[in-house]
Amino acid sequence: MSSPSPAPSTPRPVAVVTGGTRGIGLAIARDLADTHHLVIGGRSSASVDAVVASLPSAEGLVADLADCAPGGSLEAALEQIVPRLPRVDVLVHSAGVLRSGTVAESAVDDWAVSMTVNVVAVAAVTRALLPALRHAHGLVITVNSGSGLTSTPSSGAYCASKFALRALSDALRQEEREHGVRVTSLHPGRVDTDMQHELVQFEGAEYDASAYLEVDSVVRAARLAIDAGPDASIDMVSVRPRGWRP
Repeated sequence: MSSPSPAPSTPRPVAVVTGGTRGIGLAIARDLADTHHLVIGGRSSASVDAVVASLPSAEGLVADLADCAPGGSLEAALEQIVPRLPRVDVLVHSAGVLRSGTVAESAVDDWAVSMTVNVVAVAAVTRALLPALRHAHGLVITVNSGSGLTSTPSSGAYCASKFALRALSDALRQEEREHGVRVTSLHPGRVDTDMQHELVQFEGAEYDASAYLEVDSVVRAARLAIDAGPDASIDMVSVRPRGWRP
């Protein structure tokens, strides 16, 4: 667990960002840094500490989201951080794994890890933080994917996990309306990130960053939900590269 930064003189709203050490999660965290106290989630203490040190008000949540079993890494980390968070104004689930391969070729473990990290861990973190989210009438953003709307060949495990994440988000939204908690399912198309490099390498194609969304465009889509008035719920946002065709 990283040491928190000195508390600001005026209490800030709190944002928890899983996958906050790179890609979309890191970009959203940096976008919120001027106004929020950040809790940066990541698997590596070194990477979490580096991000925390770069932000004006932040602390770390170091856990392996693949280890969701009772007494495991995630449960232990949540037990430390939850008592320090009486309110959570924004919870961004940006952590995720990509396992590519056909159903015939993919190992069972690829399916298990995909569902655990992309779905089960999201449920576990959200459940632990629900009292703080309810107290703040907060917002949950699940960073999903175009793969949570349309399934494609050689990505069955990933798509299945993202469809399941959309179902989790929809259920949570309906359950928590009476508590004032809003839930946004954010579906970016292909984004210029490390994960995109992994996918293009798997496909054996040439990487062309201009064909993909910039991370900042996804941040602006997230901001649509974050900046909506307390009377509004942005239930789903789908954002695609300009030249994208189904």
